[in-house]
Amino acid sequence: MYNPNEIFSDQLPVIAVRGVIFLPVSDIRVEIGRDFTKKAIHEAEENREGHVLLVFQQNPKIEDPEFADFLEIGILAKIAVKIKLPNGNYKIKFTPITRVKLDDIITKNPYYEVEFTSLLPKADDFDEQQVSVKILSKEIVENAKYLFRDQKKVLNSLKDGITSSKLSDLIASELRISENDRIKYLTELSVNKRIQYLLEDIEKQKRLQAIENKINESVRKSSDQNQKEYYLRQKMKAIQEELGDSKQSDYDKFLKEINESNMPEKVKEKAMKELKRYEYLSPNSNESNVARTYIETLISIPWSKSTEDEKDINVAINKLEESHYGLKKVKDRIIEYLSVKMLTGKNPQTILCLSGPPGVGKTSLAKSIANALNRKFVKTSLGGVHDEAEIRGHRRTYVGALPGRIINGMIKAEVVNPVFLIDEIDKLAANSKDDPSSALLEVLDPEQNKFFSDHYVEEDYDLSKVMFITTANYLQNIPAPLRDRMEVIDVSSYTEIEKFNIAKKFLIEKQIENHGLDAKKFQITDSAIKTIIREYTREAGVRQLERLLGTIVRKAIKEILIKKKDSVTVNQNNVHKFLGKRLYKNNQIPSTNMIGVVTGLAYTMAGGDTLEVEATYYPGKNNLVSTGNLGDVMKESAMAALSYIKSNQKRLNIDNDLLEKNDFHIHVPEGAIPKDGPSAGVTIATSLISVLSNRKVNRFVGMTGEITLNGRVLPIGGLKEKAIAASRSGLKEIVIPEGNEKDVEDIPKEVREKLVIHYAKKLDDVIKIALVD
Repeated sequence: MYNPNEIFSDQLPVIAVRGVIFLPVSDIRVEIGRDFTKKAIHEAEENREGHVLLVFQQNPKIEDPEFADFLEIGILAKIAVKIKLPNGNYKIKFTPITRVKLDDIITKNPYYEVEFTSLLPKADDFDEQQVSVKILSKEIVENAKYLFRDQKKVLNSLKDGITSSKLSDLIASELRISENDRIKYLTELSVNKRIQYLLEDIEKQKRLQAIENKINESVRKSSDQNQKEYYLRQKMKAIQEELGDSKQSDYDKFLKEINESNMPEKVKEKAMKELKRYEYLSPNSNESNVARTYIETLISIPWSKSTEDEKDINVAINKLEESHYGLKKVKDRIIEYLSVKMLTGKNPQTILCLSGPPGVGKTSLAKSIANALNRKFVKTSLGGVHDEAEIRGHRRTYVGALPGRIINGMIKAEVVNPVFLIDEIDKLAANSKDDPSSALLEVLDPEQNKFFSDHYVEEDYDLSKVMFITTANYLQNIPAPLRDRMEVIDVSSYTEIEKFNIAKKFLIEKQIENHGLDAKKFQITDSAIKTIIREYTREAGVRQLERLLGTIVRKAIKEILIKKKDSVTVNQNNVHKFLGKRLYKNNQIPSTNMIGVVTGLAYTMAGGDTLEVEATYYPGKNNLVSTGNLGDVMKESAMAALSYIKSNQKRLNIDNDLLEKNDFHIHVPEGAIPKDGPSAGVTIATSLISVLSNRKVNRFVGMTGEITLNGRVLPIGGLKEKAIAASRSGLKEIVIPEGNEKDVEDIPKEVREKLVIHYAKKLDDVIKIALVD
């Protein structure tokens, strides 16, 4: 009916083929399942003598294609065999006739019917075609085994003789290429171009085969090497077992741990290299022990394991409040720090340094920060460290070498993001040869510590996820470059009120629990706690207070057991039975107003206190004598006070002869205790004016402030502690510099309510309040 050597047009039902491209060279087998193709087959068998058009979908996922979804070129074919499958589909063999061009769609329902025009191969240069076929035939013979899906079919066709057009279609249909690459052979009518395409694809397949052969050869060699190593290892294992020094179990254990440790690739390579070295070393050699220790260290270091941070800032605030009383400013700063940490998910670019006297809770604050963040806590103390190797570790060339304190701390933490407390950073001991503080510069610099290098580990270690906190007692002992990398939070000494609340809410309960005493069998009154604080302790923190409470609890237990008491109550009257005679006495105000005796306010590391300043004069040569273990600054304040009085003697109604013909003596009692600082300036001046003008001092007035030569009163520090001491001593009024008015809000409310606070700008303001006529 159709002659493939002529050009003709017609219209036929369509069989849409998906996912595969056929060429008109040999029988085509297709499984038919869609309804419209089944109907097309029925129509072809009934009315078209079995003729159909095989067309190819560009997108195989489309179930109901449009005309535009078909390739422009299809194949005219005739149904040869049809078999019905158990699933209802048909398996059909088609005999291809010729290529056709799809012109237009006639109908879509109930099946696709398309108008087409047959296509003939293009006339090409015959000589060029002969040469191309010769080259192609040579390539086929030499490379058939990996070029074709069915090499036998291709070689037989080549041997039997076949037209160039049929040969190109046969080779293209059997060539191991993708179906998308096969489209060009269907649509190209020029035989010479199809042969050119074949030569290009064959060359590409040859290159791919060469790469595959190279990979296979590499794999084979590697496999042979592995088999060789396995054989030798097994042989060595047998020898070692015979000698009684087998390391195989150690090797297998270390290998497993290295693979499970998530080390960086560079570190893993080093560990594997060291493991292989360890395997061949004698177990009795020193080198074997060194290698083993190094491998164990690398495995122990946390490389990726981390804990999940607390995300709720309110939970962190509650945890801080539960563990510490007072310290409002310190807590506020820590909460700000944690807020930034929780918001960004990164460590803030500052290292916290908690600075303050011993016993005020710096270490416990760091633990509370770790608890608030839900992180692990690790601590190292640098007190007395004088060797850089303590920080960075020793090189492995030294006998007994180990990692430094930083890496050891990370091993103890077992995670990459602990809270790491570096305690006593101000106690580093530098000398002419070693300066360990320089090694800490890298650790505490957020820009550098991502690549921290330990001499023992010899590989970079990332410390950027660690939250470092340092503590110090004296900031001036920290080298400037190191101090510059830290944000200092001042943890000042506790006031008497804070100590009382800490004891009541935390320490007593802790001591009762530690000593296993039933809380119902022990009571201590508030007055007893205050007596212990005032008469048995002189400290900035609460360590001594905690020890004394422990002593009382132990003695209470002794009484309960020996005297068979049901319970013990400690009050102000019997506390001395538990602790002995009182150790300290708080200064109290004088019983009467006196001339030349003024009550000053002082700040000590143990809190605030009052001190009396006495002045007198006697015949002499205008000299100034100061006694009471005074420091240089305090002596200079006395000289400034006397100079001010001399320059203002007329206005102060002081006889000039008194100043010219007498010596002046300033004394501060309790001479065994060193005293210094500028804040006693107004107190000394008031004392001298009182004695020279013969006016008494109001015993209920205390004062503090630095004085200048023209009588100005300058601000001072420690106002909160001084005000508490004034209230405790029985003072009713205090005079402070006008510049300290902003600090009054730091004074506890109960203290502010007991005191009348006066602000002084000049010394005249102090005299008006302190001296009585």
